[in-house]
Amino acid sequence: MIGSLINLLVVLLIVGVIWWAITAILPLIPLPAPIGQIVRVLLILIMALIVIFALLGFLPGGGYGNFKLVR
Repeated sequence: MIGSLINLLVVLLIVGVIWWAITAILPLIPLPAPIGQIVRVLLILIMALIVIFALLGFLPGGGYGNFKLVR
């Protein structure tokens, strides 16, 4: 259980850093408004899926197979 919590914290930390980096870089790229909005929505969907898969690791038989960041 402790390993799963550490694994979840590492995943959330990585997702947070990626989120911060993309949201900091995105305004620097000259994109039309609709394309910027589409990129933002896709980013939210991808990050939400990553967090959901990380949280599924707490359920028996859930998660992403035998992959663990911390053993």
